[in-house]
Amino acid sequence: MNVAEAARRVRTYGGHFVLLGLLTLVAALLLTGVPRVVDRLGGQGLREQVAAVPPAQRDLLYTAPEAAVPPPGPHARLAAARLTELEAAMPPAVRDTVGERWYVAQTTLARLRGPALDPGKGLIDLTARSMSGVRDAATLVDGRWPTDAAPDDGSDAAPDDGPVELALAEPVAAQLGLRVGDRLRLTPPTRPGSAPPASPVAVVGVFRPNDPADGVWASLPSALRLAEPEGDGEPFLIAGVTGTGGFEALANRGWEVSFAWRYRVDPQRLDPRRLDETVDGLAAMDRTRPAGLGLTQGLDIPLRQFAASLRAARTLLAVIVAGMLATLAGLAVLAAGLAVRRRRAEFVLLRARGGAARTVVARGLAESLLVLPAAAALGWYLGGRLPGAGPADPLAALPAAVAATLVLPLAVLVAQRAGGGRRDLGSRSRAGRLTAELTLLLLAGVGAFLLRRRGLGAEGAVDPLLVSVPVLLAVAAAVLALRLYPWPLRLASRVAARARGSVAFLGTARAGRAGVGAPLVVVVLAVATAAFCGVVAAGIEASRDRAATRAVPGDALVTGMRFAPDTATALAALAGVGAVAPVLAEPRQPVLADAAGRPTDIRNVHVLLVDGAGLAGVARRAGVDLSVPPALARGGTPPTTAGPGTPATAASGTAGPAAPGGGGGQPLPALVSPALAADLADAGLGAAAGRPAFVDVQGNRLPLRVAATVEEFPLVDRDTERFVVLPWPDVSGGPHPLAPTGFVLAADPPAADAARAARIDEAALYRIAEEGQRRYQRLGAVTGGEPPLPPQVSTWSAHRAQLGGAGVNGVLVFGFATGAAGGAALGLLALAFVVLAGARDRGQALSRLRTMGLSRRQWRGLVLVELAPLVLVSVLTGVLVGALLPVLLTPVLGLGAFTGGAPVAVRFEPGLVAAGLGLAVLALGFAIAVETLNNRRLRLGEVLRLGEES
Repeated sequence: MNVAEAARRVRTYGGHFVLLGLLTLVAALLLTGVPRVVDRLGGQGLREQVAAVPPAQRDLLYTAPEAAVPPPGPHARLAAARLTELEAAMPPAVRDTVGERWYVAQTTLARLRGPALDPGKGLIDLTARSMSGVRDAATLVDGRWPTDAAPDDGSDAAPDDGPVELALAEPVAAQLGLRVGDRLRLTPPTRPGSAPPASPVAVVGVFRPNDPADGVWASLPSALRLAEPEGDGEPFLIAGVTGTGGFEALANRGWEVSFAWRYRVDPQRLDPRRLDETVDGLAAMDRTRPAGLGLTQGLDIPLRQFAASLRAARTLLAVIVAGMLATLAGLAVLAAGLAVRRRRAEFVLLRARGGAARTVVARGLAESLLVLPAAAALGWYLGGRLPGAGPADPLAALPAAVAATLVLPLAVLVAQRAGGGRRDLGSRSRAGRLTAELTLLLLAGVGAFLLRRRGLGAEGAVDPLLVSVPVLLAVAAAVLALRLYPWPLRLASRVAARARGSVAFLGTARAGRAGVGAPLVVVVLAVATAAFCGVVAAGIEASRDRAATRAVPGDALVTGMRFAPDTATALAALAGVGAVAPVLAEPRQPVLADAAGRPTDIRNVHVLLVDGAGLAGVARRAGVDLSVPPALARGGTPPTTAGPGTPATAASGTAGPAAPGGGGGQPLPALVSPALAADLADAGLGAAAGRPAFVDVQGNRLPLRVAATVEEFPLVDRDTERFVVLPWPDVSGGPHPLAPTGFVLAADPPAADAARAARIDEAALYRIAEEGQRRYQRLGAVTGGEPPLPPQVSTWSAHRAQLGGAGVNGVLVFGFATGAAGGAALGLLALAFVVLAGARDRGQALSRLRTMGLSRRQWRGLVLVELAPLVLVSVLTGVLVGALLPVLLTPVLGLGAFTGGAPVAVRFEPGLVAAGLGLAVLALGFAIAVETLNNRRLRLGEVLRLGEES
């Protein structure tokens, strides 16, 4: 085949090849660029999520337990050498993520004594620690660093009998009253059968850490501060830095020593493409750790969570890209068919002159080879230039190049075969079409059934069934629409025939006979892809809102151990706080059989007491979606400044009427989990058995009856299997007043925007909550020291931002934006084919009608009436398919990975109808614009004279 002749034909029909080339370029761009962009966004999300993990959780820590009387030797030097050996033995995927590494060799804690110590500090236990990296991580304030040589006191004794040199952190030295040159004595604890000798120590340096958060200081006890005693009469704990020589001297004297090797994973070194390999490597490290060593690491948990999220995001993106690629393939077929129809006379003439069908097909193949592989290569190049991770796969665009190159020759071949038979014998063709349509519907139904029954395929690979079923369902829905929509149009045409004017009758009659099956299928595919993205995105956002409301059912949440009764009033008086509702949580409580405390087999029940009316008021004021059952609103009043049982403040809402709820009062209505309800029924407790169950809350044995069974409730962790929610009981006059363990707050003035909680001062909330805990301890029967745990303050906005701004959210945003924008654009392009498919017949009819006196206004009305049903049916069918696909696919997509485990409930959104109608109006305007431009190319009657296709 002459290349010059092929190039001339390509230039002659340049418009068709430009369109095919653009479609090929977009397909190659998708196949090449999307995986790279997903890898980049996934890597960014992975690094951000791991960086937010506490640094200690990113450490891989090997430990050797304390060895009693180790044999003499260079213990510290061997430990330093083993730092490299252990790292070299790690799996490559794990080893490549290590950013920093340290070893620690330290002695057992020993009692520090000496005249230079501040006597007011009490007992002091110190460990002598030799570790790597300390000199680079700190700056000397006074003195020098301990030497690595063995200690020598200048006498005739062995070189390691002298004082061990120590360097102390500046805060520690100041608190102990020590300075450079002070001499002390370390006395190790005695062991049965041996007593290691005490050792003199000398303070030779005082240092200041460059960064207290540096991992070199992560070992315990801390070298930067005094660790508080664990109880009365217990010592303070500190660590002093010594050299390798000082440590080995103590080890050689028979002191117990321990070793640790710490490897900190650098988030910037993590690669999502090797995520599964990294997780498997961490598991292999635990199985194959060296004998005598322990391994502690918590990195696998966030990595597994992110891996699950990334797999779900890639699965969702595969569905979106499959819809777009199917739409592009359909557009390419339409473009090739249009080109073949325009060149029909040329191909007929070739066959009439003796050319075989193979010759005509080769002609189309030669033309495609000149343009479409180059377009695919350009798409591959542009995909490689997108901001992504790693180089572009050289073979990524090959499927697009091959498919696009073959589409025109195949269209020529189909046209040649279709043109060889008699057109008046069409029954066989109709039967074949009906068979194909029924087969398609059967395949779509079976595929949907198998997908729901089987779930996803193997992890780490694209499931062919998952990506093909949505396309099959969209095509099947389009086929049904094509079969059904002419019937109402024929009925409308009969009605219009009785009315005055010919525009409505002619328009509906022509619309009912329009044969534009393939373009309509492509429109449905494109619109369904865009609608699917919008529905799933809205479902994920709504589920994230519900998850945030479950964790914080207001604008802010304060939790702690126990608070004084007047803490609610102090919080309500804070500027920016509009409402406060107390809550009381008691985890892991047993269920009792009677008021005397007879135990049952039901244990580990999470008990939650809420002020139902107050909680409902806070939720309403905060604008969060929370429904409080009426049973919880009928309880006693929560504690205020005057103590339990008194009227609540305005800030805490209006309490319901007081209801008896003590140990011998009426049972409290309770919301229980299904598991607990089943356990109560098995134990013979509840309304059916006539015996209430009891729970002990801060010394009050509260009777309860099951009022309702609920799957979940705010402030109860999703993983909690057994829980009970009770209204706040009235225990006024009892020996055990109830102390809240938390407060839910609403901002003032109420608002529903994402930044509503910004008006609440979190630092002030923390200060008031901390003071409330301290007041409770001072007012209690037993006065303690500091609260065991500080209070926590969290806000709805912060929790919602955490759910929506971490992990793979960037991948989701990219996927939804690409699918919605690409689906809408491709849908409009497919509509252009819908218009052009019937442009020839429509042009001939309009030309005849114009010669018969049809006005320009009537002509526009006729075009509108003819195109409107087709456009509306195609767009609304696509919207309907896109709205129903998430209902089918949600159980297998794993969307809960994007919402912190909360299930994603895809619901009907009224906005979807408005968006669908808006898209239909836009599409109709676009279709009329395309028709107008196409008709302006020809003068009146030109189509009739020449029979030219448009």
